[in-house]
Amino acid sequence: MVALLTVLVLLLALRRGESELDAKISSAEKATEWRDPDLSLLGSCQPAPSCRECILSHPSCAWCKQLNFTASGEAEERRCGPAQELLARGCAPTALEEPRGRQEVLQERPLGSGFRGEGATQLTPQRVRVALRPGEPQRLAVHFRRAEGYPVDLYYLMDLSYSMKDDLERVRQLGHDLLVRLREVTQSVRIGFGSFVDKTVLPFVSTVPAKLRHPCPTRLERCQPPFSFRHVLSLTGDATAFEREVGRQSVSGNLDSPEGGFDAILQAALCQEKIGWRNVSRLLVFTSDDTFHTAGDGKLGGIFMPSDGHCHLDSNGLYSRSPEFDYPSVGQVAQALSAANIQPIFAVTSATLPVYQELSKLIPKSAVGELSEDSSNVVQLIMDAYNSLSSTVTLEHSALPPGVHISYESLCGDPEKREAEAGDRGQCSHVPINHTVNFLVTLQATRCLPEPHLLRLRALGFSEELTVELHTLCDCNCSDTQPQAPHCSDGQGHLQCGVCSCAPGRLGRLCECSEAELSSPDLESGCRAPNGTGPLCSGKGRCQCGRCSCSGQSSGPLCECDDASCERHEGILCGGFGHCQCGRCHCHANRTGSACECSMDTDSCLGPEGEVCSGRGDCKCNRCQCRDGYFGALCEQCSGCKTSCERHREDPRQPAAVLPGGGGSRRHGCVDSETPRERRGSHPGHRVGLCRGHRGSGAGAGPGLPAFRGNLRPPRIQPL
Repeated sequence: MVALLTVLVLLLALRRGESELDAKISSAEKATEWRDPDLSLLGSCQPAPSCRECILSHPSCAWCKQLNFTASGEAEERRCGPAQELLARGCAPTALEEPRGRQEVLQERPLGSGFRGEGATQLTPQRVRVALRPGEPQRLAVHFRRAEGYPVDLYYLMDLSYSMKDDLERVRQLGHDLLVRLREVTQSVRIGFGSFVDKTVLPFVSTVPAKLRHPCPTRLERCQPPFSFRHVLSLTGDATAFEREVGRQSVSGNLDSPEGGFDAILQAALCQEKIGWRNVSRLLVFTSDDTFHTAGDGKLGGIFMPSDGHCHLDSNGLYSRSPEFDYPSVGQVAQALSAANIQPIFAVTSATLPVYQELSKLIPKSAVGELSEDSSNVVQLIMDAYNSLSSTVTLEHSALPPGVHISYESLCGDPEKREAEAGDRGQCSHVPINHTVNFLVTLQATRCLPEPHLLRLRALGFSEELTVELHTLCDCNCSDTQPQAPHCSDGQGHLQCGVCSCAPGRLGRLCECSEAELSSPDLESGCRAPNGTGPLCSGKGRCQCGRCSCSGQSSGPLCECDDASCERHEGILCGGFGHCQCGRCHCHANRTGSACECSMDTDSCLGPEGEVCSGRGDCKCNRCQCRDGYFGALCEQCSGCKTSCERHREDPRQPAAVLPGGGGSRRHGCVDSETPRERRGSHPGHRVGLCRGHRGSGAGAGPGLPAFRGNLRPPRIQPL
């Protein structure tokens, strides 16, 4: 029990450590994410000095490479902007550089079951090329269909410590029964066998020579020397060979309760050629009645070197370097099983079941079953676990390059009623044979890849995979590149994407002047206002060659116009309904106002009969502006009008206003009529005709209340 609690605590601590590591990795990734995660914001594309910087600044940005697109004095940065804005400013569609992500299917064999599961195609497509523009997502459609009779390899890994003596007798007759049951689901099945005890060093086993030769309690029973892991039978379809080799096995013994099962699992996953794994569904059945040693326990026996993750089986199938390497960690075991595409089935007794259930949570595509004391239920346990594992389709990916993110959307149900679930891996459970499930895989890059990357997606437990060639679009396709271009002052610079890159010593938008001319006062005079005062280029640009080269959103001969200084409505430049030009908003159709804040629609001003503002006001900015004496959203009320209650009291044939939810006349004020309140002696500020004071028809009249007439008087107090 103490050993069990120790292992549980170790597992929980390991899991918490892995969670903290995941959190750190997630935080590090967040630190390098796209600087503007909300890609839907209007106006988020800002000017940039070059085409490359432009398209990398935001996925909504485009670049106009048209010659002379920018006006005199206007910064070349203004070539960068949203495509629609550039087209509206006169950029030709053919001169627009706007790379967009794309995908190309390179290999797409159709889904098919093959012959008895052999040669089946369960995953499609098989190869895709994807070009990602940073910040712009691309979505791939991946389809999977379970094929009937898909081949299976099963490796039976058994604990041969002394407490498993009665279980070994059962396993000796296991081969035939197991093959018969597995052949009910597939005609291509093979089984193999391996066993384990523990490391042959103190304090795990007794190193007394006599105990090493015969570790069992009595000399009369058949017993073999202890060992870490021994591969006994490579995968085969011969049930007789399985029963013969298992029949030759005998139990062994060790000192402590935990066993060396992790050493055995790791070697079975790493030594694929010696085990004989095919590229089919791979199952590893692990049977034991106790817990396991994990990384760090080897220090008790003086073993400090971590497991190196390599196969070390000698010619006899023994793990020869077990005394040299520490036990593997849970993470190493999980990684090795995943890399080899092996699905473990832990068949363990009830006492250790909780430990292996926790372990299964850390190993993808694994199952746990309760083994009877003599392993009599092992065949049914294996079949139940196999059916559960094979009906669960889990799509996952290989390691991602820095700056690339992936998410999944699983469409598991019928086309008419399927539901989507998003996550970091795709998964569908209880998938029947010959049923197709679909996954939408979204890829997004937040930085440029130095070279293409091969990303592999596969369904766990199945051999097929999808290879995705990842490329990033980080450069402009500037076909107009010219060295010593005539456009750049007769060869004083190179032309690229419509912009001149000047030779050393030359400056200007077209490389039209030299650095020696910059200090001339005559040249600077062209960058000042006529009165000669104020900063050069209004402080919003540089004076080059006697002309202003504006920066940012500034424009004009002296950079006097600022296209980012217009009025804002609700914090948005020109309310988002126009564009700013030289400090003034130019509104879209049907919008007006200094910040385009007014809509020219009138739908909010129309009453039930279609009248505008009840005929008592004007509709401005889609709101009623009432004439003096009238108020309300539609100018339907006035300060000197009779209420509907008053009109109903004077003429019962006129109905009183009814609350929208029913309940008779209004109790807290009624809609005013157009009839002036004449012949009234009440105080001008006193409003009579309230429904609660009216004793006429309707639910508004309180029972037993007197009719309200004029001002209320305080009650007279009678002496006692």
